[in-house]
Amino acid sequence: MGHSSNHLNKLSAAGLLITLGIIFGDIGTSPLYVMGAVIGKKTISETMIVGGLSAVFWTLTLQTTIKYVILTLRADNKGEGGIFSLFSLLRRRFPYLVVGTMIGGAMLLADGIITPPISVSSAIEGLRYINPANGYHYDFSDIHTVPIVIGIICIIFLFQRTGTNAVGKFFGPVMLVWFSMLAVLGIGQIIHNPIIFKAFNPYYVYLFLTESPHAFTLLGAVFLCTTGAEALYSDLGHCGKQNIRVSWIFVKFSLIANYFGQGAWLLGKVGQPLGDARPFYAIMPDWFLPIGIAIATLAAIIASQALISGSFTLVSEAIRLHFFPKFTVKYPSNVKGQIYIPVVNNALLAGCIAVVLIFEESAKMEAAYGLAITLTMLMTSILLSYYLKMQRWNPIIVLLIMAVFFTVEGAFLFANLSKFAEGGFVTLLIGSLIILIMYISHKGGKIKQSMVVTEKLTNYTGKLKALSQDTTLPKFATHLIYLSKAHKDDEVESPLLYSILYKRPKRADFYWFVNIEITDEPYTMEYKVNVIEKNDIVRVRFRLGFRVQQKISIYLRMVIQEMVDNGEIDLDPYYHAFIDKNHLGDFRFVLVDEELSQENELSFIDDIVIRAYDNLKVIAGKPEKWFGLDGSVVTHEMVPVIIKPRNKMVLKRIK
Repeated sequence: MGHSSNHLNKLSAAGLLITLGIIFGDIGTSPLYVMGAVIGKKTISETMIVGGLSAVFWTLTLQTTIKYVILTLRADNKGEGGIFSLFSLLRRRFPYLVVGTMIGGAMLLADGIITPPISVSSAIEGLRYINPANGYHYDFSDIHTVPIVIGIICIIFLFQRTGTNAVGKFFGPVMLVWFSMLAVLGIGQIIHNPIIFKAFNPYYVYLFLTESPHAFTLLGAVFLCTTGAEALYSDLGHCGKQNIRVSWIFVKFSLIANYFGQGAWLLGKVGQPLGDARPFYAIMPDWFLPIGIAIATLAAIIASQALISGSFTLVSEAIRLHFFPKFTVKYPSNVKGQIYIPVVNNALLAGCIAVVLIFEESAKMEAAYGLAITLTMLMTSILLSYYLKMQRWNPIIVLLIMAVFFTVEGAFLFANLSKFAEGGFVTLLIGSLIILIMYISHKGGKIKQSMVVTEKLTNYTGKLKALSQDTTLPKFATHLIYLSKAHKDDEVESPLLYSILYKRPKRADFYWFVNIEITDEPYTMEYKVNVIEKNDIVRVRFRLGFRVQQKISIYLRMVIQEMVDNGEIDLDPYYHAFIDKNHLGDFRFVLVDEELSQENELSFIDDIVIRAYDNLKVIAGKPEKWFGLDGSVVTHEMVPVIIKPRNKMVLKRIK
């Protein structure tokens, strides 16, 4: 039984509305802080305004529209997107791209810790404009927003365990209101100062970079307008490329209208410092301010929710690529692709709270925002160039396209590096920690895999059959199942045979050896059966897509039932008089974990990696939860293994 994602690519009004709620939350809330970050505390000049707006427009055009919406969305893996899905398409031909994939994925997750705090803080800080100077009876000009922001963030994260099926239906309509509000507010300012349209001329980007003081540093602020582009690609599987591309027309229009509206308002302030004013709230009529703040807060919450869900998806894909330990993955609702990873949820919550407490205000968070995502975009560009090469694009065209992207992203990277000491180091530290975890998981798994010693099952059919028929031993189970990592269909690892025959002989009617192969496609659901000994020893290989929930207990029962129905196995001899013959019998899974033997001589680095790998598995959750096994029918066993034996020792016998 497979899963098709073709319906996601069908263009529809409902699909467009859902896309607004899921895909564009991060990039859609950037008008809250971008222009304020570009101007900063400096005296406002026309070159800074028009040049900054021109840089924003062309960044959205080159990076978001051309690179992601037009080009990168082509690199879909059966409807799924994101840097890990892209690597899945490339890893067989270009395995060395694993390094860039780790860096890109880690930095995307790290930057995600900043998005909820900066979005929610920027929205809530609008309350400071509610004061007597603006005609209100209440004065919130000195309000301390940190407790409010932390409270909202906690609610968002605590809500993850219940799923977003109910509130998800409101995301699209709310974001439709949000983008419509952006457009209306922006147009309302532009009609009073249409001269702002000259920002469409890219010449003003040149003036911005050559005439504005510290303009190159300001590119880091400009870059904030496109930070949600990578998340747009990662969430491709939720909505489909056609819905994303069509809805982006409306989204980009609304964003540009609002940015230009803020610029039109700023032109009236030339020669003055911006101070604590936020252009986004300044262009709102006073009477509309409370409504605008409420809508902005809802949009920020939706943006945070979309990013958190995207982080769960990224981590689940990384787990299947062996970049993370097998964290417990839960499925809180029947919404397609909806997952919940408790460890990741708690880590993101702790990180977001820490960011709010460290920086307190959104203006201070801007320094930490964007640096890591530039690295992610560079890594995606590298992988994309290999993908286009694999698709047999003209090498000259690929070279020209990538030259443009690398130039733009390189400039943004160096611009953001100037903010390293002001807060950029925070996301780089978090990203480096995630990269370390990925390296340990990937390298440790390879070391463990290298120790696997397999043996032909045909060499043990006699012993296993004799054990099945030995009535002097108590029956361990009707169906005894081992999970095997061996790649060949007639082999299993030596520790599994040791567990059955020697550690504690386990008599069973049927011995099942199950191998799970994760495919590079998202929704594969296939299996292959190799009967080693009829009515006794069977090896089953499941081929599951990287987005398929592993319910091995259920899948295996389906396989056995089908084999019984087809007459491939006969359960009749094993039934007792009081058992219903429609019953398949009892099941017992034995999970064999390799314990590092003391008789090992590894290099210093490998020794540290393998021990860290074992420690990471402690926080990953129970393996039976990952494989979808009923805990009541699972037995755990430890088997000592030698990866690299110490030098041979000689004992001398004396009389």
